[in-house]
Amino acid sequence: MVGAFFLNAQIKEKHLDKLIEETLSTFKVPGISVGIYKDGQIVYAKGHGVRSLNNKKNMNAETLVGVASNSKGFTCFALAMMVDAGKLNWDDKVRKHIPEFQLQDAWVTEEFTVRDLVVHRSGLGLGAGDLMFFPEGSDFTVDDIINNVKYLEPESSFRSEFQYNNNMFIIAGEVLKRTSGLSWEEFIETKIMKPIGMMHSKASYNRVTDRSNIIDAHTMADGELVQIPHDWSETANPAGGIVSNVIDMLTWAKFLMNDAVTENGERLLSAKQFYELWQMQTPLNVSPNDAYDSNFKGYGLGWFVADVKGGYKQVYHTGGLLGTVTQFTMIPDLDLGIVVLTNQMNGFAFNTITNTIKDTYLGYDDRNWLENYGTKNANYIKYNDSIKADVYAKVEEAKRLKLLPKPEQIIGTYTDDWFGDVVISYNTNTGYTIKIIRSSRLFGTLLPLNATTFVVKWNDRSYDADVYVKFTFNEKGEAVSATMDYIAPITDFSFDFGDLQLKKNRD
Repeated sequence: MVGAFFLNAQIKEKHLDKLIEETLSTFKVPGISVGIYKDGQIVYAKGHGVRSLNNKKNMNAETLVGVASNSKGFTCFALAMMVDAGKLNWDDKVRKHIPEFQLQDAWVTEEFTVRDLVVHRSGLGLGAGDLMFFPEGSDFTVDDIINNVKYLEPESSFRSEFQYNNNMFIIAGEVLKRTSGLSWEEFIETKIMKPIGMMHSKASYNRVTDRSNIIDAHTMADGELVQIPHDWSETANPAGGIVSNVIDMLTWAKFLMNDAVTENGERLLSAKQFYELWQMQTPLNVSPNDAYDSNFKGYGLGWFVADVKGGYKQVYHTGGLLGTVTQFTMIPDLDLGIVVLTNQMNGFAFNTITNTIKDTYLGYDDRNWLENYGTKNANYIKYNDSIKADVYAKVEEAKRLKLLPKPEQIIGTYTDDWFGDVVISYNTNTGYTIKIIRSSRLFGTLLPLNATTFVVKWNDRSYDADVYVKFTFNEKGEAVSATMDYIAPITDFSFDFGDLQLKKNRD
């Protein structure tokens, strides 16, 4: 079945169609699929635009998209099933199941629980260690990640702050594997997707055998919308590997809002454990001018939770890959689910659609989210472009400086404890180059900025992740170490170059 459902939607079909089409053009998104579940039925499921700029085939309700971090809810549901089976407790110490697990602090290592793995309160910074799997093309395994997290410097004390972390979910996937006897992918597909009826979904991109109706990813690269390869490491599937479509994600929403009972009456999770998933574990700040009059927000077990207008509980998540962003929202008290899947990495697009739909059911007047977010998006891009233009103008000016380091002062191999070797080379014809040994897609040009700082311009311009490299020199003028920091805030947080502590190897 391919098409759309229109039963008793709160927002009129023609109005929603128009909004989505305008969203495509405003945010330069090739394709978007949208679904609404309300009061036991799918009331809208439809694709707009194209799956790919290359093949120009239409996006529809069955077009497959990587849902990214919307996979985290599946990981926690699976762990809860292991709790029901008596093979796991949320407050088990991680080392009970993974004895080799270790963080920098010995006390934190011993106290770290399975619950801590999935509520983003590890003390590590935002996206810490993500470069071990992001972008695709690295050779880090799950075992490597378990071994290397002990080298990551915490940014806050344990359990004191919310800092989003994917690697802890990868380790949670390993807990599932060791307690269930199945790989994370096998468990998700056979124990959750199949009984629920998610017939077209897979637990990872590589498990999709029929790719006749799947998106290509897209992003802006130096001001131009381009198609890019799918990008997600199989190592990180428990954090974001699932591939699905609007129909199947609405099926997931229906199942969840039916208290984890399938259409044939099978309960996959006890009421106690299902209730636990949506309880706030890590609090988040709420703006005094919150758009939905929220009093509380936080992160549960694989889900964000909040109260929205009138005290309705909202359970939601977003997901982002290179070239893809998605949003999944449920308001169980209204029996309402909203799914937005896109093939371009602009979150303003899915917020425009979700908020407009949600407002009609919550009773807000039209707040023109398209214009609101369209203006913010344009200003944000302009701001980031101005930063990058200023930096590269200074790079041009630096060519005239006389105090720039000589190649022999900085070339060589630099090593980070968890990320491995970074090689800086020099050729009289091509200048400086930089190469990440364990992440094959990360290589680029190193451009002098001043006496201590260079700029990395990655060869793959779709990353939009150029960074500063700041060298430290000894009394002989020889570089002994280096740190990195991104140039513009638009850089995805998973490019966590700022966590690297590079030490130059002695010849």
